[in-house]
Amino acid sequence: MLTQPLHNSQQYMKVVGEQQLSIDAGQSSTEAREAQFLLDLLPSSRAFGSGYHTTLLDLIMSVLRHLLMFVGLVSLEATASFSPGSRSILRDIGNAIAGDQKDNAFELNATNFDSVFRDTPAKYAVLEFFAHWCPACRNYKPHYEKVARLFNGPDAVHPGLVLMARVDCAVKMNVKLCDKFSITHYPVLFWAPPRKFVGGSWGPKQDKSEIILMDDWRTSDLLLSWINKQIGSSYGLDDQKFGNDHLLPNMSDHEQISQALYDIEEATEEAFDIILSHKAIKSSETSTSFVRFLQLLVPHHPSRRCRKGSAEILLNFDELCPSGECSYGHDSAVKNNTLRSFHICGKDLPRGYYMFCRGSKNETRGFSCGLWIMMHSLSVRIEDGESQFAFTAICYFINNFFMCDECRQHFHDMCLSVKTPFKKSRDIVLWLWSTHNKVNERLKKDEASLGTGDPKFPKMIWPPKQLCPSCYLSSTDWDHDEVYKFLKKYYGEKLVSSHKKNGDGGSSKEEVVVAAAAEEMAVPTNALVVPVGAALAIALASCAFGALACYWRTQQKNRKYYHNPHYLKRYNSNFMVMNTFSNNESEREKER
Repeated sequence: MLTQPLHNSQQYMKVVGEQQLSIDAGQSSTEAREAQFLLDLLPSSRAFGSGYHTTLLDLIMSVLRHLLMFVGLVSLEATASFSPGSRSILRDIGNAIAGDQKDNAFELNATNFDSVFRDTPAKYAVLEFFAHWCPACRNYKPHYEKVARLFNGPDAVHPGLVLMARVDCAVKMNVKLCDKFSITHYPVLFWAPPRKFVGGSWGPKQDKSEIILMDDWRTSDLLLSWINKQIGSSYGLDDQKFGNDHLLPNMSDHEQISQALYDIEEATEEAFDIILSHKAIKSSETSTSFVRFLQLLVPHHPSRRCRKGSAEILLNFDELCPSGECSYGHDSAVKNNTLRSFHICGKDLPRGYYMFCRGSKNETRGFSCGLWIMMHSLSVRIEDGESQFAFTAICYFINNFFMCDECRQHFHDMCLSVKTPFKKSRDIVLWLWSTHNKVNERLKKDEASLGTGDPKFPKMIWPPKQLCPSCYLSSTDWDHDEVYKFLKKYYGEKLVSSHKKNGDGGSSKEEVVVAAAAEEMAVPTNALVVPVGAALAIALASCAFGALACYWRTQQKNRKYYHNPHYLKRYNSNFMVMNTFSNNESEREKER
C-alpha cells in the first residue's frame, strides 16, 4: 500500500517488492540487471577483514562470480531464443518477398502462435496455412491481403473484429504446428474464435469442433463474402477507414467494456508518446510528477503489460533522467540509453486505433476517452490509505502532461477545489466520477452550439439509467452508495472479467475469475529458464556463503587470539602464571 509519496525509483521498487509485484523475465535488459544484482550480492574479500586476503577465499569468490555470470548468459540466450512475446499480434512483420510493402496479415510461428490468439482483441480469426515455395500460395496472397487490409493494422477499416493470420509450413519450426491441423496441401484456411486456436488442433474426422475448415475462398471477393455470412455484416473491399457500422450503440450492454482494456493500453502508450514528443519532463517538478504517476500505474494499472512497462521505466528513471533532466535520444546512436528506448505498454503499441472509445468521426473520442477510462480503472483499484496519493498523482499528471491547455486548466481548478485530504478509496472514486460528469456538462454545451460533437456518442451524464437504475434517487439526485458500487464493478470486475470471458466460450463466472487471476500470476513460457537458473544460482550461492561464513568465523577466531592485543596480553599473562606454577612445583620437589 502506498501511504505516502515515494521520491525515488529505488525506494519505490522496494515497496513494490513488498507488494509481491512480479515483473516478467522476458526482456534481456531485465535479465542483465538480475545477473548483475546477483553478482552484487557477493561480498568482496575486503568484507572479511581489513587487509586480510586468502587464496582460497579469492578462488571461491571467483568461481561464484563466473557461475552467476554463466547463469545470466544462459538466461539471456534463452530469452533471445523465445523472444516473440505476448503482444506479437500487433507486430508489423516485414515480408522479404514484398520488399518495402508491409503485410496486413500477421505471420505466425510455433513460438508466438498461442500468445497471439490469446491476446488479440478480435472476436473472430481466419488462419491460413501456406508454404512460401508454393506458386498457388504466392498467387493467393494478394487476395488474402486485400481482405486483411479491412481488419488488421493501424489503418484497418473495421478493426478489432477479425484477425487475419498465416503460418508458413515450409519453415522447419512450424512443422509440428501444421501437423496438429492435419495440413496435407496448401493453402488451407480455418475459421474460429481466436481462443479456440490456443493449444488447438483440427482433424478431418472430428465431428464437433469450433474450428471450421473454410471453403469458397479462392478470391478476395469470395473470402470476404464468406466472412460476411459468418458475422452478419455487409463489408466491401472498397470500404474506407472509419466505417463504424459495427459500433454498439446500446449503452446498457455491459459487454462493451470488454474492449476497453485495449483502449486503456492504447491511451497509456499514447500519453507516454506525447510526453516524449513534447520533451515534457524538463524539471524536477515535472520529473516528480511523472515518477508519482508511474508509482500509481505499477501496482494498479489493469493491464499486466503496462504494469510491467511502467516498472521498467521506474526502475531506470534515475539513470535516464538525472536531476529531472531527461535525454530523449532522437539520434539512433544514443536512443538505447534514453526514455525513447522504453515502451510503457510493450513494443507494439500504440496500434493507432481505438475500439470501445472509437468515435463515428476520426477526430472524436479516442485518446481522451481512453484516458478517462484509465483514470477510472486506477481509482477503483486503490486501497484506503492510497486515495490521497492517487488524487495528487492524477492531478499533477494532467496539469503537467495533458497538452490541451483549456482542458488542463479546468481540471486543475477542480483539483484545487478539494480542501480536505481524501482518506478512503471511495473518496477518489466518487470525486473522479463527479469531475468527469462536470466536464461532460461543460463540453456538451460547447459541442451543441458549435456542432463539433460526435452525433452517435453525445456527451451525457454518466452512468445512464439503463446502465444503473439503482444509482438514481430521482432524475437529479444520486444514491452515492449505489454509484460507488457500480463504478467499482464496472471499471474493476467487469472491465477485466468481461475481457477474459470474451472468446472463452461458456465458462462460468467463477472459472473466468480464476482464469483471470491465474493469467495475472503466471510467468510466460518463454521465461521459464530464467527462474530455474536463478534458483540454482541462489542455492549454490547460499551453500557457498555458508562455507565462507564458517571459514570466515574460523579465521576471525584465529585473528582474535593471535592478533588482538587484549587477548594476547591475557594469553601471555596466563602463560606467566603457568610457568610460575611449574617452577614452584619443581622447587618443592627439590626441597623434598
